Order: sequence, then C-alpha cells, then structure tokens
Amino acid sequence: MELYLPIAQMSVHWLVILGMGGSVGFLSGLFGIGGGFLLAPLLMFAGIPPGVAVATTTSQVSAATFSGVVTHWKRKTLDLKMGTLMLCGGLTGTATGVYIFRLLREMGQMEFGVAVSYVVLLGSVGSLMLAESVKTIRDIKAGRTSGGRKPGQHNWIHGLPFKMRFRRSRLYISIFPPLMFAFMVGVLSAIMGVGGGFIMVPVMIYLIKMPASMVPGTTLFQVLFVTATATILHSVDNYSVDLVLAALLIVGGVIGAQIGVRLGGRLRGEQMRFLLALLTLAVAARLLYSLVVTPHDVYSLTIGAA
Repeated sequence: MELYLPIAQMSVHWLVILGMGGSVGFLSGLFGIGGGFLLAPLLMFAGIPPGVAVATTTSQVSAATFSGVVTHWKRKTLDLKMGTLMLCGGLTGTATGVYIFRLLREMGQMEFGVAVSYVVLLGSVGSLMLAESVKTIRDIKAGRTSGGRKPGQHNWIHGLPFKMRFRRSRLYISIFPPLMFAFMVGVLSAIMGVGGGFIMVPVMIYLIKMPASMVPGTTLFQVLFVTATATILHSVDNYSVDLVLAALLIVGGVIGAQIGVRLGGRLRGEQMRFLLALLTLAVAARLLYSLVVTPHDVYSLTIGAA
C-alpha cells in the first residue's frame, strides 16, 4: 500500500519507509550513533527531495536516540554532566546550521550542496575509521597492545585551560573540546540531517579519552536534543518536515534501536568500528556515483520563488 507524502509531494510504499527507519534505528542502538548520515541519503535514493529528506530525518533520529538514551540511563552508562556540556555547544551549532540551510535553499543549491557535503564527510570519516579498525584488529591478532585508551594517557587536549571534572567518566579536562565538537555536530545536524554520533564517538574515545562504555549513551544524549531542536527549527523556519514520512520512520526507528542496543554488547569495539566504516564508505560511494553519472532527465523545470 502506498501513502502520499504531502510535503514531499509524492507517493511511497509504507513498508519501504518503515524498513529504512528500522534499519537505521538498529544501527543507532548498535553503534551509539544517530543514524541520520545513512537515512537521509537512503531517502534521497528513494526519490525524496533532499530538503525534505534532511529535515524529516532529524525527527526520526530524535525518536531512535530517545529510545537508546533511556536504555543507557537505566544501565548507568551515560555521563549527564558531559552530555549537558555538549548540548550547549550543539544547540548553538544547530541554530547556525538552520540559517545556512535556508541560505542554500534560497540560492537553489540545496541538492548539490547536501550531496557534496555527504560525499566529503562520509568519505573522510569512513576512511579514517576503516584504517584505525583494521590496524587494531591486526594488533590484536599479532598480540600487540592496541592504540586505544590507556590509563593515565593524555594528549594536547588535556593541557587546555578551564578544566572541569566529570566523575562518571573519570575525566578532568577543558570544557572547550566538547563544546567545539558539539557545535560542529549541531551545524551538521541542521544542514545534513545527521545526528553527528559517527563523528562524536571517535572524538570522545580517541581525543577526549572517555571510557568506551560511557561514549554511546553520552553521545546519544547530546544527539537527542540537537536533532529535536533541528526538527522544530526546520518545521518553523523552512516548512520542510513531512509528518507522514516522519511517523513511519519514527515507528521503525524506535523498534530497531532497541534491538541494536541489545546486540551491541556482543560485538567488540574494533569489529563495530570496522562494520560502521564499511557502511559509511558504501553510502559515500553511492552518493558520489549519483553526482558524476549522467541523469536520465538532463533538463528539469522547477518553479522558483517569487
């Protein structure tokens, strides 16, 4: 059965959209990511206009991450103090990103800008994650100590001023790195419909040196409020959130997230990063192909704003 999407102005089969939401929700719970960096491209592949895909994706990410946050809260694997600090930077970035989103749409460069942003971001992050995970797997097989977090190990970030103690994560670091990276994630959330967890997870593990067990829950906490804010701002400012599409994605996302959280404990960290890296690179390759291949319809007519 097909449903008509009023904002996207097209019909889709409800099972296809429900399956997309469930699959991305599963990945959200499994890896501790929002999943928007996969869902928005999938929707675009299905023919959803990029502006609607990006704005509506944030609503699904909010629902999927809420389900994951509740689970991590019950397990006490969430650093509320760190998450609140990251939220301050994330909300500021989200407001900035929504403004940039509106400018791109007014210039008529929304589709191209979103696609190029995804190719660059996913290609870079996916390549780095793949290289790191392969190295870690090889080190483990060879019996060498991996390059992960070691007790007492510090880097340049830990020498910055304005330090704060985070007892849940056993950290004493400057407030600037979490604020800065969270701001960047907020901008990306508004422009690309991503939660940003696929960036924050490696940042929290390798730069901030947060214990791996605390990273998924804390990251999802920040992603939850950032994407919820982006959804509201897109609805009010850009009128690009399709409620019918969002409802289908949310139902699938909530169910998938619960399954992912339960399965996540069965995989080692390097295995999870390896699988996520392959998935990220596959999406980047598909988007790059769509940019360089000759379209079936070389010319298109659109009605511009007066």
